[in-house]
Amino acid sequence: MAEPTPRTPAFSLVIPCYNEARSLPELVLRARFTAEAGDGEVILVDNGSTDDTPAVLARLLDPADDRVRSIRVDPNEGYGWGITSGLAVARGRIVGWTHADLQTDPADALRALAAMEGTERAFVKGRRYGRPAADRVFTAGMSVFETALLRRRLSDINAQPTMFSRELLDEWGTPPKDFALDLFAMYTAAERGFEVRRVPVIFAPRRFGTSSWNVDLAAKRKFIKRTVDFSLALRKNL
Repeated sequence: MAEPTPRTPAFSLVIPCYNEARSLPELVLRARFTAEAGDGEVILVDNGSTDDTPAVLARLLDPADDRVRSIRVDPNEGYGWGITSGLAVARGRIVGWTHADLQTDPADALRALAAMEGTERAFVKGRRYGRPAADRVFTAGMSVFETALLRRRLSDINAQPTMFSRELLDEWGTPPKDFALDLFAMYTAAERGFEVRRVPVIFAPRRFGTSSWNVDLAAKRKFIKRTVDFSLALRKNL
């Protein structure tokens, strides 16, 4: 008897998870709702976690349910590497990603999907509301810098979700493995003539764990240096 043909989901949402074991029970519930409501799939990427993430995922996920599945990436080579590893196994016509920390809801991807109506050459990002004033100032400063340097209007670059047609993946080349992936994706989309659209999202306080970059001044300086270095490399190609 022939094997059934795997379904083609309406979208594929990748969520990189690094040491997010405490967030996973709620995250999986939200991911399952998102996949079912939009006839899509959610791919949880265990990005080289050193906590109980593998065991929690094994307990929460049903191997027979392809709407929410997971892959393991080991070792952790960065945020961007986790996402691109998930995109490599995605089956949807529309692809994208969001974060695992529950500060934004995976279901925001459904509104991002709706914002693509009428064209597949749209690049949709969230626009965050509810963030602390200091973070908003930091983001505004980085947005002004990137816009001036790269000659493209780039704002709230690290907002989630991020959704676009997989057609853009064919034009990516070699994406960065770290947090510069968000900048790379947004800039590449603008360069390739994709229309950047935004959907409002509520940015909630982090409930579990700590941010990997927004923890203190030293971490922010490191993040800024990496981003600036990558931006200057992109600038050379203009």
